[in-house]
Amino acid sequence: MKRILILGGGLIGRAIARNLQRDRDLKVTVADRDADTCTMLTDRFGMDAVELDAANSKALARLVDDTDLVVGALPGSLGFQVIEAVIKAGKDLVDISFFPEDPLPLHQLAEEHGVTAVIDAGVAPGLTNLVVGRYHQEYDPLDSFTCYVGGLPEVRRWPFEYQSVFSPADVLEEYVRPVVMKVGGQLVTRPALSDLELVDLPHIGTLEAFNTNGLRTLLATIPVPDMQEKTLRYPGHADRMRMLRETGFFSREPLKVGKQSVIPLEVTSRLLFDAWQPEGEGRDVVVVRVTLHGSLQGRHITTTIDLYDEYDELTQTSAMARTTGYTCAAVTRLLLDGTYREPGIRPLEFLGADKEVYRRLLSDLADWDVTLGIDQVADD
Repeated sequence: MKRILILGGGLIGRAIARNLQRDRDLKVTVADRDADTCTMLTDRFGMDAVELDAANSKALARLVDDTDLVVGALPGSLGFQVIEAVIKAGKDLVDISFFPEDPLPLHQLAEEHGVTAVIDAGVAPGLTNLVVGRYHQEYDPLDSFTCYVGGLPEVRRWPFEYQSVFSPADVLEEYVRPVVMKVGGQLVTRPALSDLELVDLPHIGTLEAFNTNGLRTLLATIPVPDMQEKTLRYPGHADRMRMLRETGFFSREPLKVGKQSVIPLEVTSRLLFDAWQPEGEGRDVVVVRVTLHGSLQGRHITTTIDLYDEYDELTQTSAMARTTGYTCAAVTRLLLDGTYREPGIRPLEFLGADKEVYRRLLSDLADWDVTLGIDQVADD
């Protein structure tokens, strides 16, 4: 029986755990620093759960030692250091944390320890990378692609028309982290929330899209001259976030208020996290569109790939947890059964380059009703 350790028992961590629990040959344990979360996972879902602060390297090393594979579902602030620690422990891992550091410098370390470390194994980055990796092999050449992705509440609620479906701190990073993209083969840096446009999408209608820093490893691994990633929100959200950012609400610099010194970002985060709490069941939708342009069999072709997913009433699982967590679980299975085994840092575009691995991943997701719609149109 393979032993799986999932670090993080939040909405997405528990979705990964519930998915993998279905496999009778797996023993799944969830580790979380919050004792109440561990109790809830055990009482409500019958999971093995242990209390652990992943920032405690010694405690983490002890728990990882008795594990065959580690899944990271932690906030981005912990992601890089935990990945490095797991690699040094010689354990394969699959990770979804949205950390700011570049993971590729850990490639040699992973190779030296014989560790397959699949990073950014969620929906975006993740499933979108898988698609780009596959079509980079199919096109000759692939000239450009744009990835649009958003997690949205099913019911719009003023003033932000947004709810937090994963780590709220990582959401705010999308609004402040400089955006790196490729234009004409050159790396270009632009502010987050820039290049606002309206996009019409099936099932949901018109959304706004703006630049966010989600290309990550694709900038180094896929030699395509034009690439861009944008986040989707209901129209009007970006202006509200820009107003807060430009006024200083997202600043990390201390601000004197009376006799006290406060960090504006900490105050803003506390207020926004309350405002972004889901109401009721927290019903949400996930919308993804990847548009690719290039030559295919001598013709210029545009391929559009759409994903639309909704809150699952039966399992009470959010769309974001489904699309992110189930992608991560599908990758985990491929490592466990030996279908994919390549030591080093392996983002999903590398997995997409293998046609059979790509097919297996999409088949696993389809078993959970997460499916892609694909449309190809000749431009000439």
